[in-house]
Amino acid sequence: MKVKKAVIPAAGFGTRFLPASKSQPKEMLPIVDTPVIQYVVEEAVASGITDILMVIGKGKRAIEEHFDRNFELESELREKNKQAELETILHISNLADVHFVWQKELNGLGDAIYCARHHVGREPFAVLLGDTLVQSPSPVTRQLLSVFDRYQESVVALEEVEKSRVTRYGIMDGKCITDSVYLVKDFIEKPSVEEAPSNLAIAGRYVLTPDIFDHIANTKRGKNDEIQLTDALRLQVAERAFYGLRFDGRRHDVGNKLDFIKTNIAFALQRDDMREDLVEYLKETVEQSV
Repeated sequence: MKVKKAVIPAAGFGTRFLPASKSQPKEMLPIVDTPVIQYVVEEAVASGITDILMVIGKGKRAIEEHFDRNFELESELREKNKQAELETILHISNLADVHFVWQKELNGLGDAIYCARHHVGREPFAVLLGDTLVQSPSPVTRQLLSVFDRYQESVVALEEVEKSRVTRYGIMDGKCITDSVYLVKDFIEKPSVEEAPSNLAIAGRYVLTPDIFDHIANTKRGKNDEIQLTDALRLQVAERAFYGLRFDGRRHDVGNKLDFIKTNIAFALQRDDMREDLVEYLKETVEQSV
């Protein structure tokens, strides 16, 4: 089967970005001049998926408005002959068919994915976390879809992390079957350095078969008294083949302040209109701080 739908969980409060996230969704914070969530949608679209469901919660109306038309603004831009700006905002509303469902209580990532079951139905689907961006030669979701097309089984993006940092992530236990594809044996959530079976961490991108909803329904509350997606994935791994892809690219976790700043710098350095001046500024700043 072909994957036609994507789910983007974006319901969390974003407490690590207070006070900025008090009245603005953290997913709408800009990386240079574009909201985080738009980059995620653009990755799905670049991977060939234009039917997108966002799982949102209280205080997330700005996300809905961002992907909708703003006729007053469009009219203003036309009157002032600001064609480039007009094309930019029209592009946003024409990116994809974006739908929304509410996660009424914040009961964890597994529960957020479960909210998508009626929209997804019995089809395989992609999951892109709304606070994770990836710079890569080919969209990571597209890389995962290539693996899914080959095996027709669930596949998760894997990132190599320093051994000392495995305690922060869900870590894969499995065996390599090609240069970058692994057959998963299990996932271990935030193991100690000594217990970690590898240094390959789940990296915020998935392609899942629809039986994951059955496994989520049978998943007991775990850490923080929430339904953890990793726990449901372990149930799925126990019943059928499951793959991991050590993807080609660089992941950016924009869910904390320091990495958010680093991500802004990384993306700005990719822009022709900013790179030269930014490099010069960074050199001067480093020299002055030494």
